[in-house]
Amino acid sequence: MDGFSDIGKDGAGSVGGERSELISNMKSIKEKNKSKHSLNINNSDTRKPKVCLVSSSGGHWEQLQKLQPLIDKYDGFFVTEKTQFEAKAKYFMLQTDLKDKLMPFKMLYNATKTLMIWIREKPDFIITTGTMVAYPFYLLTVLFHKKFVFIETFGRADMPTVAGLKMEKHTDLFIVQWETQKKFYKSAIYGGCLY
Repeated sequence: MDGFSDIGKDGAGSVGGERSELISNMKSIKEKNKSKHSLNINNSDTRKPKVCLVSSSGGHWEQLQKLQPLIDKYDGFFVTEKTQFEAKAKYFMLQTDLKDKLMPFKMLYNATKTLMIWIREKPDFIITTGTMVAYPFYLLTVLFHKKFVFIETFGRADMPTVAGLKMEKHTDLFIVQWETQKKFYKSAIYGGCLY
């Protein structure tokens, strides 16, 4: 059993439109780079891979929710920022950004909460559309040698994001939603649009 080997096939886990192209591209990249992108699970381990989908609120969150079929197919959960709007996530983090004067304190709180989530959930894959809320998950993914998938936001067709530039180095799969974004990242592949 491995991570994304049968996502996008007809039936369970199937999605429509360009999302199926994105999922299909994730699957084909995994097949081409089995040593880098496969999830090694012992034959005695029959559990499904655990998938954590994490993003900030707003457009990033809207895009990430399009990957609900991964949650339906595998053992997974959503993490996002707590805002005044209702969100169907299992875990909520403090909302912050680079311009927030309290950002270091909020990031420390979020990092501590991320560690508690990590210990409780033990995810195999982290998938994110960014931004700051995903960074502690990224660091733990590197530390514990798990798989990290970064999907660059749809809203940046002609420039890179700070999150994308910072997290690309140790990303197992870096997907852009615009062909024009590929020039900003060394390892980016065009995966189609989540919308």
